Amino acid sequence: MGRAVIHLDLDAFFASVEIKRNPELRGRPVVVGADGDPSKRGVVSAASYEARKEGIKAGMPLRQALRRSPSAVFLPVDFEAYERESERFMAVLRDYSPLVESFGLDEAFVELAQAPGEDPFPAAVRLAREMKGRISRELGLSVSAGVAPNKLLAKMASEAGKPDGFLVIVEAGVGKFLRDLPVRRLFGVGPGTEKRLKALGIETVGELAKTPVRHLERNFGPERGRTLNEHARGVDESPVVPFHEPSSLSREVTFDEDSDLLIVKETLYELTQDLVKRLKKGGHKARSVGIKVRFDNFRTVTRSEALEEASDSQNDIRAAASRLVESAGIERPVRLVGVKLSKLEA
Repeated sequence: MGRAVIHLDLDAFFASVEIKRNPELRGRPVVVGADGDPSKRGVVSAASYEARKEGIKAGMPLRQALRRSPSAVFLPVDFEAYERESERFMAVLRDYSPLVESFGLDEAFVELAQAPGEDPFPAAVRLAREMKGRISRELGLSVSAGVAPNKLLAKMASEAGKPDGFLVIVEAGVGKFLRDLPVRRLFGVGPGTEKRLKALGIETVGELAKTPVRHLERNFGPERGRTLNEHARGVDESPVVPFHEPSSLSREVTFDEDSDLLIVKETLYELTQDLVKRLKKGGHKARSVGIKVRFDNFRTVTRSEALEEASDSQNDIRAAASRLVESAGIERPVRLVGVKLSKLEA
């Protein structure tokens, strides 16, 4: 009977957490980035929807954001607060299924177990609404949800409904949903790929779907060309891959643009540094290090390695994470990287 995948994405997450803590900010343009001082160097990590209406977006220099919205409220990044809310968000989702794949702090895929021959869609739609309601009531945060036959379409559905949206794409409606979308709206198509597609005369996802695979392979390489064609037709067979276990610490980063091995390794340094600080703060050591890498075609690779002895040394943990990333075989652009420390000991 096929699959039904749910994607839930917290709306303007960092900014929403700040507004939740300071309700008087509601309705005002709120910008979160660096140490919150727009006169210094730094970039926007998140912007409320009011700030977005004034042209502010993630990755923009804070100084530029201030020029666009002099009345905006600028706040420092508080990762500990966001991680606490993220853990509560993921905990709600795990009440419904063990198949929960985080996609950064603020979004996740959920797939429900189903009996053979059972249509998974009715239950997925019902439970997605229930999750959305619980997140609103218990966390006080707005979330957009999408339900679709696979991860690619579920993510695109939740994005299409933002903010506070709920969109269901059934198998029969896939072609209609994708046909007229600009190619930039297709997951994995960044500015560079969009420019190259437009140079080939391809403006919409529907046009991309009709483009011969061989033509795409000649211009983008065999694997990338084939992936573009499959995604344009709504085809995605990637599974929902859980990356969680009790008594563990983890951090993930989703890149705005596809990233290479060098950027992944630089990010690993920051992730392991943050995790080691949290490990020491809690008075723990880890016996196992794990990594997760998601590529631009949604393929996700996880690896883990047992340490010789429990450790809270960043050198030990970073070295293990680096070895694991090397073993993952990064030969294509990366969209997400994560590190997990598990088997914690006091």
